Amino acid sequence: MNFSLYIAKRYLLSKSSNNAINFITIIAAIGVVLGSASLFIVLSGFAGLKDFTLQFTSIIDPDLKAEASTGKSFVISEDEFSKLNNLESIASFSKIIEERVFVTFEEKSYTSAYIKGVDQHFEKVNAIDSVVVLGSWLTQKTNQIVSGWGIANTLSFGVLDYGKRINLYVPKPGKGQITSAKQAFNNFNAVNVGVFDVNENLNDKYIYAPIDMARALLGFDENEVTSLEFKLKEEATEDQARTEITSVLGDKIILKNSAQLNDALYKMLNTENLAVYLIFTLVLIIALFNVIGSMIMMILDKKSSLKTLFNLGATIPNIRNIFFLQGSLMSIFGGLIGLLIGCMIVWLQKTFSLIMITQSLPYPVTLKAENLLIVFITISVLGIIASKIASVRISKKLVSI
Repeated sequence: MNFSLYIAKRYLLSKSSNNAINFITIIAAIGVVLGSASLFIVLSGFAGLKDFTLQFTSIIDPDLKAEASTGKSFVISEDEFSKLNNLESIASFSKIIEERVFVTFEEKSYTSAYIKGVDQHFEKVNAIDSVVVLGSWLTQKTNQIVSGWGIANTLSFGVLDYGKRINLYVPKPGKGQITSAKQAFNNFNAVNVGVFDVNENLNDKYIYAPIDMARALLGFDENEVTSLEFKLKEEATEDQARTEITSVLGDKIILKNSAQLNDALYKMLNTENLAVYLIFTLVLIIALFNVIGSMIMMILDKKSSLKTLFNLGATIPNIRNIFFLQGSLMSIFGGLIGLLIGCMIVWLQKTFSLIMITQSLPYPVTLKAENLLIVFITISVLGIIASKIASVRISKKLVSI
């Protein structure tokens, strides 16, 4: 057995004759355990929050979305439409026409809405019916719409009120002098048949409508769309689908997956996760100062023994390695114990919902192998650095006096 490792394990497991040093060592070990457990619990909590947040957007996000590479819209020919229907990786796809609209109801108006015209295949691509909390989904070739909860609440309209129409306005393209509002806008009178609830951003943004209504309102040609939304077959891969779709539509479109469609949300969640990791890593660094202090106190306490080892032939690097290994073992084993405690607490939260956000919603947590690896590597690297800092205090002068 390695000489330095053997002595390091003996020092790690044995008690010092000085109770103060034992007390400091125990505090240092507890600090490492609690630090690693806390870091893992917090990362698991943020992973749970991330999954909880993204599950709402993923409900109505397609697997892939094709947007125009230039301009706001592109034309899909009958031949391209037929080829897309025959792609091996595509289960279904939907034509989309999307544009900003001005909405009025009675004496109220709303300027931040977007109309999203969808065809009959939209329900196969997105589970939209699962988020319609009031009323029902729209019927094609009608003047029915389905509004977000935020828009309906702002304008104070409900569902199936045929006596009170919702007015949608879009500016007319073209040039020349405008002499009346009728000349300036295309408009459509619609009936709201449903209200959906996904998240605040989408609830305040979208009004779904039949694609023919959106096409007439915006003055689009028959085969002109702003995007195509795709649902992939279960056995298909994203790369395969991208290759097949691009082979049909060429460079007139840009394909985006769910993460790319919500890049701002993903960046925000990842930034928050990184910030919390750095903050708790700083806490770990402070806790590891206790390891450095306990190691230095141990070196001073074992001064006579170190002198004996030196006189017996142990070199200064050998003696330094003893305390380097002792500190490293304390950090690694402390980190593993902390991870075990953290896993137990996260499991208890997932199983028994110990902490609740509301009466029906437990605080979300997610056990991830990558978080285990991150915490273990962090505590190990910081512990090794702390041990190195403490062990270099040993010099020939210290063990020879």
